[in-house]
Amino acid sequence: MRFSDGDDVLAGLAEIAARENIRAASFNLVGGMKRGRFVVGPENEEMPPVPVWRELAESHEAVGFGTIFWQGDRPKVHFHGAYGKHDSVKAGCLREGSEAFLVLEAVITEILDVDAVRELDPVSGMVLLRLGP
Repeated sequence: MRFSDGDDVLAGLAEIAARENIRAASFNLVGGMKRGRFVVGPENEEMPPVPVWRELAESHEAVGFGTIFWQGDRPKVHFHGAYGKHDSVKAGCLREGSEAFLVLEAVITEILDVDAVRELDPVSGMVLLRLGP
């Protein structure tokens, strides 16, 4: 998949998974991003975790790995990446406001014959992967 300048990356990945009925997949991203909010870890080691947020507010090189598994009736995208500009590199879980810069490519690999979904975990308050028997 190719994203052009200004495209919403997370929404685009979810959209293609829904349109193509891709129930389970992994993907790699490479290219540029100019906006995004991402989590860089919890404040401390307690449950439920309190996320620490960071933002991209200008163009960055981006590379990373993610998965797509369904939560209920829609695909849920989970992506961790590194975002670099000049000598500064940030890394974290991209969660919202994802906007491509110039061009960003996604190589999506569908995973067949797996029983896997995302479900809300009551202890962590996070949507986690559950594998079937």
